[in-house]
Amino acid sequence: MMFLKKLQKRRVGRGIGSSKGKTCGRGHKGQKARAGGGVHPTFEGGQTKFYKRLPKRGFKNKHAEPMLPINVGTLQNFVDMGRLRVPGPNDPPITMKDLVDAGVTKINAVKHGVKLLAKGKETLTAPLKIEISRASSEAIQAIEKAGGQITTVHYNRLALKALLKPHRFDILPKRASPPPKLMEYYTSYDKRGYLSPEVQMRKLKANVSSTPSNDGEASTTKDE
Repeated sequence: MMFLKKLQKRRVGRGIGSSKGKTCGRGHKGQKARAGGGVHPTFEGGQTKFYKRLPKRGFKNKHAEPMLPINVGTLQNFVDMGRLRVPGPNDPPITMKDLVDAGVTKINAVKHGVKLLAKGKETLTAPLKIEISRASSEAIQAIEKAGGQITTVHYNRLALKALLKPHRFDILPKRASPPPKLMEYYTSYDKRGYLSPEVQMRKLKANVSSTPSNDGEASTTKDE
């Protein structure tokens, strides 16, 4: 069996007998002969470069607010693992803070909010009560079909920081109203917006039912 000897790199500047002495293969003078000299790989002799001759296409929207997608099937998986609670009738809803604490997503991944999607809806059985930035129509149907409740709530950058990192605030700031371009979304009951009349009425009824009645105390006071 024949073994090939590893070729060593030729050492330049070691005399004319080495074939790489004197000018070391660089030739006489010029830009390429200088130390640190040379041209860029895309240099075409001065004519317009190829990538500059191609037309531009598209743009990056600096006003975009991309939402972090989370699927209802993922929520069901975390419920099955015991890492995500299922709220009772009088318990507060699941928020994005609960999703971060459960490990569903990392806190630095939530830049503008979370959108709930419907992948894995056939496995959803837990009646989840959740407040989220946005949700698809199929995700809303899947949550309510399982006996849950969903509300889409607007969070600006300050409100989102106060929700996810409340320890950084001495006094939690008041949540801002949606901007005009998002007002239609959060006032629509089809989107389960928190400003829609139906959701407002549902919230009012829940508060009234959870408030203890004082009728017994009032009648006792009157008798005395």
